[in-house]
Amino acid sequence: MNVQSSYSQSDYGARLVSPQEQVLYDHWLGCVNSEQPDALIARFNKLFIDGTGYSDREVVSSLDTILLDKHADMYFHHVLNRCCHILINRWQKHRDYQSAVADLVALFEYTPSHAVREVSRARSVRRLRDIVSQFKKTEQYIMLKRLVQAMDGYSEPGLRSRLPLGTLIGRYPYLYEHCLLTDESPKEQKTHVRRMRYQVQKKVELDLSQYVNYRVRRSRLKREGLLGQQGQWLRPSTNPTLLSDRELVDSLQQFSGKDANGRTYKDLALRFRSQCCESVTFKSFKDDFYEYLVSGVDPAYGRQHFNDALYQNLKDIYPENDNQRLNDFLLVRTCSNLFNFLVVDPAGSHSHFVFIDLINNLGATLTTGLLLRILLLCSKVKPYLERRLSTLFNHYELAKQDSVGWLVKILETLNLALSLTFGHLDISHALARG
Repeated sequence: MNVQSSYSQSDYGARLVSPQEQVLYDHWLGCVNSEQPDALIARFNKLFIDGTGYSDREVVSSLDTILLDKHADMYFHHVLNRCCHILINRWQKHRDYQSAVADLVALFEYTPSHAVREVSRARSVRRLRDIVSQFKKTEQYIMLKRLVQAMDGYSEPGLRSRLPLGTLIGRYPYLYEHCLLTDESPKEQKTHVRRMRYQVQKKVELDLSQYVNYRVRRSRLKREGLLGQQGQWLRPSTNPTLLSDRELVDSLQQFSGKDANGRTYKDLALRFRSQCCESVTFKSFKDDFYEYLVSGVDPAYGRQHFNDALYQNLKDIYPENDNQRLNDFLLVRTCSNLFNFLVVDPAGSHSHFVFIDLINNLGATLTTGLLLRILLLCSKVKPYLERRLSTLFNHYELAKQDSVGWLVKILETLNLALSLTFGHLDISHALARG
């Protein structure tokens, strides 16, 4: 039977799912609804890792038919990945089951027994083991390992400086979409990751809110001379970020407070948009956009080389459209192109000298503020920024945290800024009381 003889539309990319693949998916959907994680992991090991001794003959027959296809090594990693996420998606809903995800992913590190007890399946089992061994080199496997770290990583706020940067993935929900998913990810994986992103974002905001309220109440009691008397009733809350207390407070004030003229980042963006984004040519918009951006850059730093480079970058964006009226397409493309210049071009050389130079000279807070000016002008480009930050995270994920401290600081600062700007976190009232 040809495995590609009949198909239905797949959830990953343009591939089509064969009837034999569907048998596997239906099988795991049935098992995950009726069995405990330990039993499921043992099943998974028998069927896919060791490849022998599985009791369900229909499932084994379907697997063998897939393995007969000479192209199986080109797509079987998708099958494995989806089977994994059928289990993970169910386990993620139950706190007691979540540790099983790491045990499932760890199966791929095991070396199966060389003995094949079923002589009639010897060829099929050898091919299975060979293809599964190649799974560890795929993007799907890398994302499974990142997922394990994401599910484990947010609960420890202390800077574990000698551990790889990748262990911090759980702290940054804005990276999940691009670090843990691809366009070909099955629906189970997308559902799981997006649910997890929502839950972690809520935790980020809750932890920050509790910390700010604690600091404000403690400061008020101290001012009133009541800290010794009433401080014991305060519920302590530790700094939930990897920034110092001073860095955290400065960032919170920067992104929640007002400038010397009484304007917030949102106010500045609204004012610029109302004045410069209506009935103007593309060229005049780019000139005004330049002024809007450099107003947030230290003049001493900007005069060295940054301002000229920024102006040239803007000038080179679709110059053939300079005399056209600004439209939504040109606004989105301009902002996206700026992220290539300011952060990293994910489709280019991955050079990010400008980003490092900004952070080293302006600091993480003002660099984040520069990116925030763009996001507030055009919120549609938020996924573009997330993709570029994910590109950097993936590039450095094996580096020790203390060797990329600049990246940790900017990721933490962006966590604050995005939560305050696009989330449900509002601490302005607390800062006003403090």
